[in-house]
Formats: sequence, structure tokens, C-alpha cells
Amino acid sequence: MAEINQKDMTDFRCIRCHACCRQEGYVRLRPGEADRIARFLEMDLLSFTRKYTRLTRDRQTLSLVEKENKECIFLGNDGCRIHEVKPGQCRDFPLKWKFSEFEKICGWAKNRSRADYNPSMDRPSSSSK
Repeated sequence: MAEINQKDMTDFRCIRCHACCRQEGYVRLRPGEADRIARFLEMDLLSFTRKYTRLTRDRQTLSLVEKENKECIFLGNDGCRIHEVKPGQCRDFPLKWKFSEFEKICGWAKNRSRADYNPSMDRPSSSSK
């Protein structure tokens, strides 16, 4: 598979395959994000942080916890349960940052690497949220 460079990302369109939501690792919360997500879930901040966050190893910030299978705690059958207020780390992916395995797991990247690639394929299905 040819590597996708940053210039090639200008036509990125999330197809909501949710593969990125199934990757193990921190989803660090930026200042104010825990408050915003807690309000969206109609929870007080303390209850939200106890149930859905953990302190990162460097003890500098909070991260969302993961399900036992390592996918995001907020990934449901219909996609992200907090999409409207999802953390900046999620909003920024993959345009401002991406992990090394991005091209192997991302539905858009896999479609784009196909010889018969057509940008019209880069639309989420009507059942995705």
C-alpha cells in the first residue's frame, strides 16, 4: 500500500467505519472537555470523571477509559455516543495527527489505496451517525 502523506489528506472524508475508535490508547481530554461531555451526558463532573476517565501515566491529564475489548467507552452500535461533543483528539484525527497503523485500519485510507478509488465512496452510510 502506498503511504498517504499529509498533502494526500486534503480530500479526507470520514466514512464512519469507527476503526480509529477501536484502537487501544489514550484519548486525552483537553481543558473543559470533561465538563462539556458530562453536561452532554447530563452528569455532574465528579460522577463523569469517576465512571469514564482515568489519570494518564504521566499524571498530567485525564483520558477516557476503554471497554474491555480496548475500544472507546463511547462507541456504540450506531457510532459515537458523544459525537456532538467528542474530544479534540478525536476531532483532529487524522488531519492533525495519526498513528502509524492508520493506513492499515482506516476505511477511507483502505478505499483510497484501491486502484478503482472514487471519492464518491467517501460518504458515510445513511445508517451511520
